[in-house]
Amino acid sequence: MVHAGPARARRRLREPGGLRGIGRRRPRHARRRRVDRGAVSDAPAAPGSGPLTGRALVAGAAEGAVLYSSEPLSFWGGYDAKTGEIIDRRHPLAGRTGAGRIMAIPATRGSSTTTAVLLEAIRRGTAPAAFLTRGPDTFLALAAIVAAQLYNRAPPVVALSAGDFDALRRIPRARVEATGTVLAR
Repeated sequence: MVHAGPARARRRLREPGGLRGIGRRRPRHARRRRVDRGAVSDAPAAPGSGPLTGRALVAGAAEGAVLYSSEPLSFWGGYDAKTGEIIDRRHPLAGRTGAGRIMAIPATRGSSTTTAVLLEAIRRGTAPAAFLTRGPDTFLALAAIVAAQLYNRAPPVVALSAGDFDALRRIPRARVEATGTVLAR
């Protein structure tokens, strides 16, 4: 078997289409927005000005205090499944409890171990009541789907637009509906 040397590999990466399909996204101005799929405009909503509409990755209803962070969270080593406490000392929410709350994080950080930690928290009853993310998060959705099959309960997971997600910063309490609508309380 013949392997390409590092210089050849770097040259192939610089060629047009060198990494076809990996990391290729439309430019921000060219992305399509479809209201029928739950996507919304990026204009932030003010509390009390109406509902935030997102895409329900895992349908369900929940209500509680919003625990908001603009930083992604690693559940592996960052969330204690026994107590529901955020134990990542470098995270802005360190020391806070996520159990029973509406956790608003832009995404998860890390790997599929997020799913394992979250499954254990759901089993113990120390998981957040719902997850609101900036765009889809497959690890949170996977954990909720598996928990629904194993434990017959799962927190809703809703993907919001960037503007609606940022509006959560000013919302102390929210209700998540099965349709993906988030209402300020």
